[in-house]
Amino acid sequence: QVQLLESGGGLVQAGGSLRLSCAASGRIYGPYAMAWFRQAPGKEREFVAAIRWDGGSTYYGDSVKGRFTISRDNAKSPLYLQMNNLKPEDTAVYYCAAERSTQTYPQRFTSWGQGTQVTVSP
Repeated sequence: QVQLLESGGGLVQAGGSLRLSCAASGRIYGPYAMAWFRQAPGKEREFVAAIRWDGGSTYYGDSVKGRFTISRDNAKSPLYLQMNNLKPEDTAVYYCAAERSTQTYPQRFTSWGQGTQVTVSP
């Protein structure tokens, strides 16, 4: 079982930036795809971005393309989400997810973190 721990959330003004991190621990072996999802109050969980196990491929949701960047240095390094030009509609709890897979997205993720709150003020 993989444990995931997110950090880096907080309060920022519109137009600002934040960087989220996700550290993985536990029984990690083989290739792991990782991703970020978010959920705003009263809304369904939304896909944000995903990255292949080796960092060689990325995939983004339409609402964050050109503003967010997902990255990882290698298969065992932390996962990051650089968020620029933040908007009030980006306010949500952001979750890190992982799945033993060589694919990027779409796919089902079965390991999830507890989430970190991101709040963007107007």
